Amino acid sequence: MIKIHFLGTGTSQGIPVVGSNHPVCISSNKKDKRLRVSILIQWENVNLVVDCGPDFRQQMLRVNCKTLDAILFTHEHADHTAGIDDIRPFFFKQGDISVFGSKRVLDNLSKRFDYIFSKINKYPGAPSVNATEILSSFEFNDKIIIPIEVMHNQLPVLGYRIDYFAYLTDVKTISDAELDKLNDLDVLVISALRIEPHPNHLNLKEALAMIKYIAPKRAYITHISHLMGFHDEVSKKLPPNVFLAYDNLTITSE
Repeated sequence: MIKIHFLGTGTSQGIPVVGSNHPVCISSNKKDKRLRVSILIQWENVNLVVDCGPDFRQQMLRVNCKTLDAILFTHEHADHTAGIDDIRPFFFKQGDISVFGSKRVLDNLSKRFDYIFSKINKYPGAPSVNATEILSSFEFNDKIIIPIEVMHNQLPVLGYRIDYFAYLTDVKTISDAELDKLNDLDVLVISALRIEPHPNHLNLKEALAMIKYIAPKRAYITHISHLMGFHDEVSKKLPPNVFLAYDNLTITSE
């Protein structure tokens, strides 16, 4: 059994969008307030985060996370990586923080955050990481983590499967070979940006079709923009086993 905390369920701008008077952005419903997308996965005494965007510090405070065992990166876009400097409190307590990602992503982060990734002439007070390139499935603290490659338009992005749980964000297409890795899921988390089509992301209709094909017991939609509509109104239109995720939602999976 694993526990999943939705740290953030919003798209790259978050909701509310700065300066926007869109009805969703001025909604008083807390489920319409979305930080940048990320999850915390827990089992036994393990805390594993998928992505650390610009809201990472706020998210860690909100769930009172005291230790961090690793970060799995899906891809290099800022809404998934820009909070990496805020691993410092964990580093000061624990030492180097383990991070995992594709070679392209780790190379990108090494350039943008060279003071974190470099081992030479380290700036005092800077955090350090133990970076591992993901080449295939790997074991981490008694769990097998299976990378699932999806396409974000032309950009490969890694989703992850642990036991009967899978997390896929920034999805537009998935190959048949990768879909085969998603059989027999208890819970699928998958992104859907909005109602209207988008060149880089699944819209709601496309995401529901993919959920139907994968056939998990339950599915949760994340990486949601204000253009999806009000949480409560959209939720009423979903199939019985499909839910809009929201910030601070906690679920479990086999």
